[in-house]
Amino acid sequence: MKEKIGQWLKIAVQFLLNPRLLFCFGIAWIITNGWSYILFGLGTYFGIGWMVAVAGSYLAFLWFPFSPEKLATVAIAIFLLRRLFPRDQKTLAVLRQMKARVKAALQNRKKNKERDDG
Repeated sequence: MKEKIGQWLKIAVQFLLNPRLLFCFGIAWIITNGWSYILFGLGTYFGIGWMVAVAGSYLAFLWFPFSPEKLATVAIAIFLLRRLFPRDQKTLAVLRQMKARVKAALQNRKKNKERDDG
């Protein structure tokens, strides 16, 4: 069990620290969050009220505990990774494996539920 967790952790760290994925995640973060931090800083520095209001409102939404922003950021990063680096088969293979595991787990859960109900 310990070896399995260690192996999974190693794959996850290698996947997350991939320079191409980090680059795409950075772009996705700018799209979903970064603009508001930049706008808030510029609005505060130059005393532009509407910038502070718009950025502050969006930042308040981002810091809400159940904000879907993180899901959107990851989805955009994966989309960008597929578009910008289509030949990065190593990273894309990890994504495919994760997708297959999730799909299998969902099907297994559905079968178990049907078995328990029937």
